[in-house]
Amino acid sequence: MPGAEDGEYVIEAEGVVTGVVGNNRFWLELENGHRLLAHPTRRTKTELGEVRVGDRLRVQVSPFDLSKGRLV
Repeated sequence: MPGAEDGEYVIEAEGVVTGVVGNNRFWLELENGHRLLAHPTRRTKTELGEVRVGDRLRVQVSPFDLSKGRLV
């Protein structure tokens, strides 16, 4: 049965890093003004390198919890 783990119920957006929190977590502000806490996956953690305030990143957000996102 398809579900969120299959990517069917995922919203992709682009946002600007507004803050860096410990443990590789970042506050992002999306283009529509929504703010959320984003974290990288294991794969993107090595690809990202150093992230700074003002960087633009793509994020996947579940429509069931709009307060958190996963960096892609």
